[in-house]
Amino acid sequence: QVQLVESGGGLVQAGGSLRISCTFSGGPFSSYAMGWFRQAPGKEREFVAFIGWSGSRSIYADSVKGRFTVSRDNAKNTVYLQRKSLKPEDTAVYYCARGSSNGSFEYWGQGTRVTVSS
Repeated sequence: QVQLVESGGGLVQAGGSLRISCTFSGGPFSSYAMGWFRQAPGKEREFVAFIGWSGSRSIYADSVKGRFTVSRDNAKNTVYLQRKSLKPEDTAVYYCARGSSNGSFEYWGQGTRVTVSS
């Protein structure tokens, strides 16, 4: 059974840093891209970051570019999202997802909540 488990969320002050992780199990990981998304209260889920299967390619939403860094450790089946200079508007539930062969995201985690206080 495929499972993605996010961890590392919590409360952080504005300007602070926090790294969240996502561990994949129950299927292949290293040959697929991974993505991070977030959903703020009252808003639709939005794209945050993408990382290719090898980790050499990454894409970021404009709102997080320069502040967030996505990385992966294929030996651990884990993808990370390092966030710095956090803002209150970064408050959201963060989800990771594994890509599929057709370019969509096939499997999703349950999310980890991050709250940035001003």
